[in-house]
Amino acid sequence: MKFKSVNPYTEEINWTYDSFSFEDCEACIKNSRNTFLTWSSLPVEERTKYLVKIAEVLRKNTDIYAEIITKEMGKPIKQSRAEVQKCAFICDYYVNNAAKFLEDEFVDTGADKSYVTFEPFGVILGIMPWNFPFWQVFKFAIPAICAGNVCVLKHASNVPRSALEVEKVFLEAGVPDYVFKTLLIDSRVAMEIIKEEMVDGVSLTGSVNAGSEIGELAGKAIKPFVLELGGSDPFIVLEDADIEKAAQAAAKSRFLNTGQGCIAAKRFIVLENIIADFTKAFELEVNKLKIGNPMDEETDIGPVAKQEFVENLERILEDAKKKGAELLACGKVCEKGFFFRPTLIPAASLDMEACNVEVFGPIAPLITVKDEEEAVKIANSTEFGLGAEVWSRDLERAERLAKKIRAGFIAINGMVRSDPRMPFGGVKKSGIGRELSYYGIKEFVNVKTVIVNK
Repeated sequence: MKFKSVNPYTEEINWTYDSFSFEDCEACIKNSRNTFLTWSSLPVEERTKYLVKIAEVLRKNTDIYAEIITKEMGKPIKQSRAEVQKCAFICDYYVNNAAKFLEDEFVDTGADKSYVTFEPFGVILGIMPWNFPFWQVFKFAIPAICAGNVCVLKHASNVPRSALEVEKVFLEAGVPDYVFKTLLIDSRVAMEIIKEEMVDGVSLTGSVNAGSEIGELAGKAIKPFVLELGGSDPFIVLEDADIEKAAQAAAKSRFLNTGQGCIAAKRFIVLENIIADFTKAFELEVNKLKIGNPMDEETDIGPVAKQEFVENLERILEDAKKKGAELLACGKVCEKGFFFRPTLIPAASLDMEACNVEVFGPIAPLITVKDEEEAVKIANSTEFGLGAEVWSRDLERAERLAKKIRAGFIAINGMVRSDPRMPFGGVKKSGIGRELSYYGIKEFVNVKTVIVNK
């Protein structure tokens, strides 16, 4: 099998790579397991010294990595550059905090000594998506290796060069061989690796269907797993919101990365007495976004990652039109490339597909509600529970609503975005477990109780 990297803007092939055989994977994972014995025995302070060097490599080669990201999945170059810089930031964060997070915790039980210690599991398989081809990997791998685990990566098939470059980052930083290893494999081989119990844990960022399959396999093997799955994040605008600021955030939150983000705002729930003003302001902000060549520094919206995504988005709009929608298309798109014109769906009805599935692309349905109770009801009406945004000048009111929304992350008067300093994950079918922060570093450790008596 060949892995082809296709440029979504030029529609030309960037690079082609041979896939790994199952036997190749067995050999790599065996080497990773051998490396684990020495890596896990290092004090956490020694492990984090390598993170300093990883951050240096990322910052030194930011432009190189950003160009690869943009060529592989179409993200505007300025956003790709920011993604690489964020990967360096997570290294900085765990350099400063990992040792503290992993300290033994002493408890008074009446014994001479009682404490909880945190020991790594072993080889952790990461199955990561294409939409943030560097960041998704680093937010999985950095906490895991800090804790003393080693990682193997199965990346999305359309970003093989990014997958290989991430491995090179670790090697250039001097990290021992097989602490981090990329496997160019398809989903079938990844599932076989789990079935054969070749790894000690699994972290997946992907679709609900993928999460269900991987969760079932890991569960049968009694292996721990973290699932970060889809989202249909509500963006609630109350009547006392700053409409101009909300509209600016709405355009950024929905159309960043050309709308291809699990934590992008996807359903805009607006109180009826301000819906006209908000729609007008939102449309104005979207029309300011420049669509075009993602290598252009001025571009805000590039192509979507694959031609098949264009076809799926067109189908979603057709469904909306059949159900009475009058669409607001914004901006102009290029003749070549996998472009999709940013589109608003005013007066969207709840039976439209755009309001019920995870729309991965630049489509924004606007749902009108009569009051905050209806807003919360609709916010909670999907199977997802990843993030949500609430816009109101009354912060006490906004926080009260935030408690009623079933999601792993609530942003009040701001955007939902992953941050190494805060735990990240969802509820319902948006996932299980948490990444990042104090919580994420302990997902793949044995929380061991030790009691000592003389």
